[in-house]
Amino acid sequence: MNSLEEKQANFGSYFLIKHATKVNVKFIDSSLVNQSMDEFEASMPYAFRIASELSEIESQALKPLRSLGDKLEDLVDYLQMQARKIDLMMSYILIQQDDEALRKTASKFGGGGVIVEHQDAPELGQLAEVKIFLEKEAAAIFCLAEVIEVEHIDDLYQVSYVYTHIREQDQELLVRASLHLQTSQLRKNR
Repeated sequence: MNSLEEKQANFGSYFLIKHATKVNVKFIDSSLVNQSMDEFEASMPYAFRIASELSEIESQALKPLRSLGDKLEDLVDYLQMQARKIDLMMSYILIQQDDEALRKTASKFGGGGVIVEHQDAPELGQLAEVKIFLEKEAAAIFCLAEVIEVEHIDDLYQVSYVYTHIREQDQELLVRASLHLQTSQLRKNR
């Protein structure tokens, strides 16, 4: 992704859900856009690394039991409750990663990027560490993202960030979370 048009196309190739979401944005040296994914993953805070792994383990562990039918329904329910307890504990751990000084509100998010409200306009091409806190999913995502659009609306700037460094499992989690939220919103509108 070299040109601004390519970055905007990548950003737009994923569904964005309109949902106020807590994020942290820390502007960093733009040269970090050239780091490898291995270097990026090594620099991730540990809590973010293990969070998605726990979610993946839970998902894989319950799949085989669901196919066994009604006989194991009580066991599956019990294991889902245990998994929910772990999710709540992980959510508590992840919320400790929320830095109040860096806190912003994302108005939309999706698999390709996030739109964040700012008081001041950052420059196009500015790179940032972004932490996205998905409270309903008891999850949080750590990624690097680049400013690709800045729009002045009322007293705020709506800043579009495209992900430059994000783990595949984290991107899938964002896609699933946006679809879950969309389903919830559609049910409320019935």
